[in-house]
Amino acid sequence: MPETKPISPLNNNLMISANEFSNSKDTFVYAMKHIKDIKHKLEIRQTINKFIYTCQQSIGATLDALPAGESSTARKINGDLFERYVRLILMELGLSVRDGIVPVPVIVNGETLFQMVYQHDLIIENGKTIKVIGSVKTSSKDRLDKIFIDKFLYNRLTNSETPHFAVFLHDVQRKGKEPNFGVNTTFLTGHFKGYTVKLNPLDGVYYCDLRPVMYSDSILKEHIKTLDCLLIDDIWKFL
Repeated sequence: MPETKPISPLNNNLMISANEFSNSKDTFVYAMKHIKDIKHKLEIRQTINKFIYTCQQSIGATLDALPAGESSTARKINGDLFERYVRLILMELGLSVRDGIVPVPVIVNGETLFQMVYQHDLIIENGKTIKVIGSVKTSSKDRLDKIFIDKFLYNRLTNSETPHFAVFLHDVQRKGKEPNFGVNTTFLTGHFKGYTVKLNPLDGVYYCDLRPVMYSDSILKEHIKTLDCLLIDDIWKFL
């Protein structure tokens, strides 16, 4: 028998039960069609976060059932599906969004010397004009630095102030060994605060499952929000 492993940690406060899922789906579909009208409807906002979290974590838990030797493949599939999921949600809101490459000309003294290319998860456009750039990851582990630096380099090279935001599902992982598993955070508080204060803040950082420190730390709670805030409020400000 191939070696198996337990699933990644799940937040029971965000997981929708099987009995409630159908009603939550209807609420989510309604919200997508009336996104600008639910600003102050707290229950619907909470359902948006819970529905996205439940769907994606259900996929992740299923992929965790793959043999231990296929863990890397499972993580790659899970991450790709989450990126696609967020793109589809933004498309449902009527936005022109894609993933792909963005060419950036390097201009010196008015002359284009060469082009650099950047790969992005979310490229939101108005016609041929890039309005917003986004990154989508299941967690920020090993990825946080690049997102901040991407914004710095892109805006510096293009002499622009294009908004950059990041979407994360959660920032937890298993710790310990069977049968004494625990939960460990993968969020690098010092890195996030250092880049925010000394390099450039991202224009938005959004989680389905926020860590407790994101509510208590003054810098983190100013810059990190729940995912509904992107869909209902901030994406329209970026545009």
